[in-house]
Amino acid sequence: MEYIQVTVGQNAPIEVPKGTTLAELSKQYEPSLKNPILVAKMDNSLKELHHVLTKDCCVSFLDITDENGFRVYQRSVTFLMVCAIKQLFGDTARVVLEHSLNKNYYCRTPDIDLTDDVLAQIEERMKEIVQRGERIQKLSVSLDEGIELAKKFDIGEKINILRYRRTSNISFYRLCDIYNYFYGAMAYTTSVLKVFKLVKYNEGFFLQFASRRDSNELKNITYSEKISQVFMESSQWAKILNVDTVGALNDMVCHGRIKDIVLISEALHEKKIANIADRIVHSQKSIVLIAGPSSSGKTTFAERLCIQLRVNGIRPYIVSIDNYYRNREDTPVGDDGQRDYERLEALDLKQFNTDINNLLKGETVQIPSFNFVTGKRVYKGDFIKLHKDEVLVIEGIHGLNEKLTALVPRESKFKIFISALTQLNLDSHNRIATTDTRIIRRIVRDNQFRSFDAKMTIAMWHKVMEGERNYIFPFQNEADIMFNSALVYELSVLKQYVEPLLFNITNEAPEYTEARRLIKFLDSFLAVGSEEIPTNSIIREFIGKSCFQT
Repeated sequence: MEYIQVTVGQNAPIEVPKGTTLAELSKQYEPSLKNPILVAKMDNSLKELHHVLTKDCCVSFLDITDENGFRVYQRSVTFLMVCAIKQLFGDTARVVLEHSLNKNYYCRTPDIDLTDDVLAQIEERMKEIVQRGERIQKLSVSLDEGIELAKKFDIGEKINILRYRRTSNISFYRLCDIYNYFYGAMAYTTSVLKVFKLVKYNEGFFLQFASRRDSNELKNITYSEKISQVFMESSQWAKILNVDTVGALNDMVCHGRIKDIVLISEALHEKKIANIADRIVHSQKSIVLIAGPSSSGKTTFAERLCIQLRVNGIRPYIVSIDNYYRNREDTPVGDDGQRDYERLEALDLKQFNTDINNLLKGETVQIPSFNFVTGKRVYKGDFIKLHKDEVLVIEGIHGLNEKLTALVPRESKFKIFISALTQLNLDSHNRIATTDTRIIRRIVRDNQFRSFDAKMTIAMWHKVMEGERNYIFPFQNEADIMFNSALVYELSVLKQYVEPLLFNITNEAPEYTEARRLIKFLDSFLAVGSEEIPTNSIIREFIGKSCFQT
């Protein structure tokens, strides 16, 4: 028998028979772990547990606490839910993932009269499948076979995705004789999917997942009427555009209708921004605070809002919070010993508040700018002074935090939360995460304007998201209004910019796993050129040639 050498995590190398699966190998390590193993990383490539080992390698087993492990868990529980519904109500019973809220999925069942009893029945069937420890099998089928399976199980919107696959064979998953197509890795068995809950909400229900901290805890569902309204509005926009899946978007590209999609999408943005400007004028408030997570398009939104305010006879002045970053050497250090640019204390709050209060008093103030290449704050003679019928527009990630403008009364502030809340799904069972849209935006922008390569952006992304969880999302309900900056066509445009940057990351780098995941994700989109995109579009903030960039 031939043996190979495998190094698992920080353990000493061991010899195992060639042909051993990762599932078999994992049994030696899982008993000592707190959470079940969901997937593995082999030489920086993500591998499902059915993968057969054929050469010497390094392996890391991932559980729900790892971002990749959590995605596998979400995807697998979703398939478990779909399987239970089709077992109970027939192969053609439909379930649609509408959107995500705090990483829990809001779903609808268009063909089923959903009651509490029905929901309890579905959840009970899911638990039965988990108890039996059913295998989730991965099958390679021809494109034609895949399309026939999609028709049989009434997942016809997947046909549009499959039609644009470049390979002759595609991967389907089978659970309890139910077939489905998912992009991304799946769990080996249902026995590791013990924690979930179905919770009735409005016309549908939430698929509630386990917490990443502990697979035995349920993740909180943080209901937000404001967020729900944004998603409802996005759903209405998708109907206007007749584009709610990537397959439908690809069809528009193929039929030469992408220009219409771009123009209507941009017009919907402009209409929403104009309505927000009207509300600000009606409120008669002196400060507008714009906040949101990284790469949500705050800068371009602020510029476009200012144009609409001027249409209303109000002269605005924009102040970017980013210009008040401390010099890089003075940036506070986090627990990991790295500079933490996300926390509020990374800003020179004293100088910021001094300048804002002086402006409100009618004094002339010189506003600084921050050079992201040198890491220094500089003054270039940018003096401003507020007069009657003028408004101060402040944009930055901490805009909704009252500590930022503690000396200004709340009644004087109009707060706006902006984020790229993805309105497009790959299909009815495969969500496009908002964070995927934003990291792709940021990779492109950082390369274009901040001299960062994709490897550097991906490496620091976890710190960015940690900062958002701590310093941005807790304040989103403080907003007077929310704006969704996502554009239905944008990933088709960003694809051509980001793919070369991702392919440049080699498999020796820890960031390779994420780069390959994003490449595979973008493979579902047909590329679209940027020629038709208006110069005032939010996407121009990331790809360049914006009329607001100097």
